[in-house]
Amino acid sequence: MKFKLLLVSLVVSMFMLTNCTTIDSGSVGIRFYKWSSDAETQGGVIGTCKGWVWYNPITQSVFEYPIYVQRKNYEPFKVNAKDASEFTMDPTIAYRLDPDKAIHVFKKYRKSLGEIENGYIRTCIYEAYRTCANQYTSDYLMSNRGEFESEVRKRLEQSLSNEGFVVEEFTSNITPPLSLSEAINAKNEAVQNALKAENKVKQAEAEAKIEIAKAEGEAQALKIKGDGEAYYNRVVAMSLNALLVQQYAIEKWDGKLPTYVTGDKSMPFIGVK
Repeated sequence: MKFKLLLVSLVVSMFMLTNCTTIDSGSVGIRFYKWSSDAETQGGVIGTCKGWVWYNPITQSVFEYPIYVQRKNYEPFKVNAKDASEFTMDPTIAYRLDPDKAIHVFKKYRKSLGEIENGYIRTCIYEAYRTCANQYTSDYLMSNRGEFESEVRKRLEQSLSNEGFVVEEFTSNITPPLSLSEAINAKNEAVQNALKAENKVKQAEAEAKIEIAKAEGEAQALKIKGDGEAYYNRVVAMSLNALLVQQYAIEKWDGKLPTYVTGDKSMPFIGVK
């Protein structure tokens, strides 16, 4: 009986001194000592773990990090361009923790990814924007947003990679100061109006060319018609002149045939045609 009680006590003691947890396949676990006087443990970390993990809840604990892609949309913040113009940045980042650097992240921060997002990662994003924006004038930044965002991402990837984070996506909405927006809108409106005026001039020139071509065509047609009528009138006039001469001769003829003298005889003059 005493042996059974001793065995039960031992099992209960072992149960009380042992705990179990599971680490999801999409996560990595960090098993560590709650306290340790051994400098070689480097902050008490025993190592990474997955699946079923048994540990002593009195002296040990397990911290879990997801290693799948996390997405964070930050509240907008302001940075200054090289000429002191103030731009508003509204960034969104998709990133994941490098499982090979999970121990490094835990040792340095001992915080959840959510806390690291709102602390270190946000600071990296802000510094990347601030540093890059200071190298661009406001006009150049607005005209070369792609170049600016590429430079920001390059700087951000370098900073986060050193700490164990991999940037999958990074986008931002850049809002210029109101005065610059109004100037850009006015410039765009002026360009549009200039294009409209230019199109109207081209349209007027085209219409004028059509009218000129039409008038030239009509004039050519009239010339051809006039030339035809003139030719017709000349032919008719020539015909009429011959007829008028004949008619005039007939009107003046006294009915006698003209004659000419050959020897001593008179012969009649007969016109042959």
